Amino acid sequence: MKNKISQERKKYLKKVKTKKLLVIATQLVILIGFLAIWEALANAKIIDSFITSQPSRIWNTFMNLTSNDLLKHVKVTVYETIVGFGLGTIMGVLIAIILWWSKFLAKVSEPFLVVLNSLPKVALGPIIIIWVRFRHTCYNRNGNCNLINCNNIRNAKWVFKNR
Repeated sequence: MKNKISQERKKYLKKVKTKKLLVIATQLVILIGFLAIWEALANAKIIDSFITSQPSRIWNTFMNLTSNDLLKHVKVTVYETIVGFGLGTIMGVLIAIILWWSKFLAKVSEPFLVVLNSLPKVALGPIIIIWVRFRHTCYNRNGNCNLINCNNIRNAKWVFKNR
């Protein structure tokens, strides 16, 4: 038994496809227009290309990076991110378990953890990097949010509230 599509369905599908293509084309025109205006304003020195750069400079820099060793740096960054996140998560879980186990330590450390949790994690990263002076800063750069992971501690307290 063959699937037959009615003419109305074909017209509907064609209309949907046309609308999708129109949306994509409009988005591309807006993007190209934005880039062209940006490039023209930077060339005419209406905007400072030192601060805002230029699409052509960005493209040339990206092409130079891809022809040299961008992939090597991407691999290192991905590796360091995974290791940093893993170590940070493990440390956060271990600290959460210790604080769950000892009510005394939990009560002593709670105000400090509240302050740590309220700090912007982006601001905490450079401070830890300077203090610890890791050769590979990734282990704390990407894992610092989890090193004393207040979320793990809070979740452990919630799960084991009625111990």
